[in-house]
Amino acid sequence: MAEPKILPRSFYRRDPREVAPDLLNKLLLGPDGRVGRIVETEAYCGAIDAAAHSFRGRTPRNATMFGPPGHLYVYFTYGMHWCANATCGDGTAVLLRALEPLRGIERMRLARPRARSERELCSGPARLCQAFGIDGADDGVDLLHGRVRIAGDGTPPPAEPAVGPRIGITRAAEEPWRWYVPGNPHVSGR
Repeated sequence: MAEPKILPRSFYRRDPREVAPDLLNKLLLGPDGRVGRIVETEAYCGAIDAAAHSFRGRTPRNATMFGPPGHLYVYFTYGMHWCANATCGDGTAVLLRALEPLRGIERMRLARPRARSERELCSGPARLCQAFGIDGADDGVDLLHGRVRIAGDGTPPPAEPAVGPRIGITRAAEEPWRWYVPGNPHVSGR
């Protein structure tokens, strides 16, 4: 793995349907040396997307989505799980759905003691947040300079990423705005 280079702000300042597949194979750099390769993402498109938290406009909960691109939007769901997104500006973001654990795996296991396998550590948005210790305190973290960052190590996104409908939502679920690395065993849903 080459020395990771933090993604520039301009990477995020695009349509989330472009950013989401381009995030595949990038690295999520977390605290204490935890590193995972992004293998699954979903785009959320603001005012044109009934499933986006920002669909009806800005609220205290989704304010980070309306801030500058390249920040972490973290929200609580189902009264028990945190989920993390990379913001793209104007109320849009990309949900980080699954990672392939690379480094700091023992710390991830400590954070997710019920995981029965390495695959279960970060395969799903709530699991990856638990494994990386991401919670509401991380909402708004700058992905260029914060304790959680996204970088590239020279591994390109797949030439032909798998694409399908988003998972775990009821509105606009039919939109083919979920991308994943074909054949990767750490993808959360098929």
